[in-house]
Amino acid sequence: MEDYIVRAMSKDGFVKAVGIVSTHIAERARQIHHTTPTATAALGRALTAASIMGNMQKVENGSVTLQFKGGGPLGTVLAVSDATGNVRGYVQNPHIALLEKYAGKLDVGAAVGTDGMLTVIRDLQMKEPYVGSVELVSGEIADDVTAYFAQSEQTPTACGLGVLVAPDQSVQVSGGYLVQLLPGAPDDVINKLEIGIMNAGAVTGMLNSGMTPEQMLQAVMENFEIEFLETTPVCYQCYCTRDRVTATLISLGKEELRSIINDGETIHVECQFCDADYAFTPEEIQQILTTL
Repeated sequence: MEDYIVRAMSKDGFVKAVGIVSTHIAERARQIHHTTPTATAALGRALTAASIMGNMQKVENGSVTLQFKGGGPLGTVLAVSDATGNVRGYVQNPHIALLEKYAGKLDVGAAVGTDGMLTVIRDLQMKEPYVGSVELVSGEIADDVTAYFAQSEQTPTACGLGVLVAPDQSVQVSGGYLVQLLPGAPDDVINKLEIGIMNAGAVTGMLNSGMTPEQMLQAVMENFEIEFLETTPVCYQCYCTRDRVTATLISLGKEELRSIINDGETIHVECQFCDADYAFTPEEIQQILTTL
């Protein structure tokens, strides 16, 4: 199943929902960053959440950045989505030892930590980006995204995320959902949602049984009639280019560039989001220097 996002709404107009399968996104991130299983699960969840939130934003050329800093062994977990839902990201310490709550259950919360913040940066193509921060609730990513919407945007939200890592450490399934109440929703809507979420169970269980994002939303919203509105393919996508790396080198200043030239060695600049490696010879650095 290729990765995609589906948007839906209850026919009574009280609930909107987004479902996603992100298996290829999470696996591509694992391949790029050579993550161990717990890091794979944490980064995969963060990328999935960012993809959902970026797609929901629907601002042309906008973006959403999620930054988790919880004081755990993973360090910073960062995910960035464009307005479609294409994402990129990294984890500061991708090679941490396996952390499990119990055999077969990865302890993402302990790896991320709870002594810190989730910061959400929304670039809405305005003068300044919107920045909102909330204290981490559990480090499990989904709980923290739910808390962000409740505290920072005052929107009742339920978020489910899951990444199942196979015995060979590849990503077997990855995906999630986000459900939000719209203004005017009566109290019984919350009760119906809670029942549906409880009955649906874990995201990884649903996806591993072969469910599509549409079927996952139908399970979560079993007590509602729902209408599917839009389906969008998404992928892991980095926007790095040689020109952007050159601009970064220029920002180092003349003195630092001269030092690189004097060393006489080709330098390699690796993108933090993907596995691209940009090589610059001393002669190329000299050409950059002449433009300053």
